[in-house]
Amino acid sequence: METQQQTSGGAAESGGRDWAPALAWLRRHGPVALLCLSLLGAAVVYTLAGWSLTFFQDTWAFLLDRQATDVDAFLLPHNEHIVVVPVAITRLLLEVFGMSSNTPEQVAMALTVFACAILLFVYVRRRVDPWLAAMAAALLLFLGSSWPIILWPFENEFTIPIAAGIGMLLLLDREDSRGDAWACAALLLAVLSGSLGIAFGIAAGVDFLLKYRSRGWKRAYVFLVPGLVYIAWYLGWGHNAETHLALRNILDAPHYVMDGFASALGSLAGLGTTPVNSPGQPDWGRPLLIGAIGLFAFGQWRRPGIPRTFWPILAAALTYWLLAAFNYIPGREAASTRYVFAAAVFILLMAAELLRGVNFSRRGLLVAGIVTVCAIGPNLAQMKDGRDWLKEQTIYTRGDLAALEIARDTIQPYFNLASYEIAGTASLAMIEAAKYFEAADRWGSPAYSPQELSEAPARPRRHADLILSQALPLSTETTLGEYDFGGAAENCLTVNPGPDPSEVLLFPGETRIEVAPGGPADFKLRRFATGVYPVDTEGAPGESTTLLTIPRDRALKWPWYLQVTAAQPVRVCR
Repeated sequence: METQQQTSGGAAESGGRDWAPALAWLRRHGPVALLCLSLLGAAVVYTLAGWSLTFFQDTWAFLLDRQATDVDAFLLPHNEHIVVVPVAITRLLLEVFGMSSNTPEQVAMALTVFACAILLFVYVRRRVDPWLAAMAAALLLFLGSSWPIILWPFENEFTIPIAAGIGMLLLLDREDSRGDAWACAALLLAVLSGSLGIAFGIAAGVDFLLKYRSRGWKRAYVFLVPGLVYIAWYLGWGHNAETHLALRNILDAPHYVMDGFASALGSLAGLGTTPVNSPGQPDWGRPLLIGAIGLFAFGQWRRPGIPRTFWPILAAALTYWLLAAFNYIPGREAASTRYVFAAAVFILLMAAELLRGVNFSRRGLLVAGIVTVCAIGPNLAQMKDGRDWLKEQTIYTRGDLAALEIARDTIQPYFNLASYEIAGTASLAMIEAAKYFEAADRWGSPAYSPQELSEAPARPRRHADLILSQALPLSTETTLGEYDFGGAAENCLTVNPGPDPSEVLLFPGETRIEVAPGGPADFKLRRFATGVYPVDTEGAPGESTTLLTIPRDRALKWPWYLQVTAAQPVRVCR
C-alpha cells in the first residue's frame, strides 16, 4: 500500500514537472506570441477588408494635384496639414507600382498600423504586465470603430506620426545623448508626416521641462529642431492654407475635448456608436469617461502619486484634441471615426503610466482578456460596415472613371465630377478630366474597362450613362414646323403610339427625330444601364424635328438606346 502511494505521488510530481517548462515558456514568451498571433490575424482581416478597394476621396488630391517633381508638390499643405512624408510615400508607390491598383498603398498602410501596435506593446510592457501590453496592441489592431484609419491609406498622416511619436517616447526613456538624438529624428519624422506630430512635439517639450534640472538645457534641440522645421514650413507654405479657427470653436473646446476622450473610450470598449460616414455621439463613452475619472480618483486615494512620464502623454493628448477643436467644421466631430485611433493610443499610453508597478493576479488578467475579446467582436463588425461602404464607393469610382475614359476624345479638359447628381459618389469632386488623364497615362488607370462596366452593378452603370451624356456631350437641336413625315424614309423607323414606350437602337452620329402633329414627345436614353433610361432630354413639341447628336467615343461596341414616349407617331432616322 505504501509502495502504491509513493508511486502515485511520484507520478503526480513527475506530471507537474512535465508541465513546468511549458508554463515557464508561456509566462516568458506568451505575450509576444499573442502579439504575433494578433498581427497575423490583423493581416488576414486587413487583406479581406481591403481587397479590391480603390483610391478614395482626398487621395485623389495627392494623385492628381501633386504630379510635378518640384518642391511645392511635397510642401504645399493639404487643407491646413503638413504632409511631406505621406506625399513622398504616395509618389514612391506610384513610380514603382502604378495607379491601376490600390493594393500597394493598402499594404503600406497596414505596415504603419502594425508599427503603431508593436511600439505600443513595447511601451506598455515596460510599465505593466506583458499580457496587458499584448491586449492593448490587440485592441489597437482591431479597432474597427476607427476603420478609416485602417482601411484608407490616405490616413497615414495619423499612423506615421503615432508610430514615430511612440518611438520618440521610448527613446526618451533611455535618458542618454544617443537616445535624445534618435528621439529628435523620430519627432522630425512625425512632424513632417502630419499635424499630429505637433502634439508629440509638445510632449517632447514637457519631457524636457521635467528633466532639465537633472539633464541640463542642451537637449532642448530634441523638440526645437523639429519645431523650427515646422515653423519654416508654415512661413513658407502652411500660412496660405485655409483655417477654421474661430472664437466659437475655442469656447466650445472643453466640451469637444471631453467628447473626444469619451468616444475613444467607447470605441476601445467595443461600444462605439458612430454610423458609417455620418456624425455620431459618444453615447456609451460619456459614462465610461465618468467611470474612468472615478477610478483615477480612487486610485490616487489608495496610492497617491502620478509618474513623471504621464505628463508628456497627457500634454500630447490635450494638444491633439484642442487643435481639432479649434479647427472644427461639420464633418470633424469629436466622435468622428477618423479621430478615434490616435485618441485610443493616448488613452492606452496614459493607462499604462497610471498602472505602472501594479501587480495583476491571474484572475485579473483573465478578466482583462475576456473584456478585450468582447471589445474586439463589435469592433470587427464596425470594420465590416466601413469596408462595405468603401466597397460601394469603389464600384462607383471605377464606373465614373470609366465614363470619363470612354468620352476622352471629346470631353472638355476642365470637366469634373463635382456634381453628385451625375456622379455615383461625392468623393470624386476633385477629379478634373485633364489631370486625371495625365495621371492615368503616366501610371495606369483604376477605372473599369467598358466590358467590366457593362457587368457592374446597376447603379454605377446608370451614373456612367449620366456622366457620358455630359462628358461627350450628347446634344439636341429642335426645329419647329419642319415636320415632313412623308419624306424619304431611308434608315428610318416609325414609332407608333402605344401603352408601352418604344426603344430604338442608336449609334454615334446624328439622328433625326420627327414628331407628328399633336402633343409633346418625351425622349430618354440609356447605354450601360438596363431597365431604366437615366438620361433625360428636353423632348420636343408636336410637329417638329429634333437633331440628336452622339459623338464617337471609345466604346463603340455598346450602342445607345432611345426611348420615345408620344401620343402620335414619331419617326427616327439614323
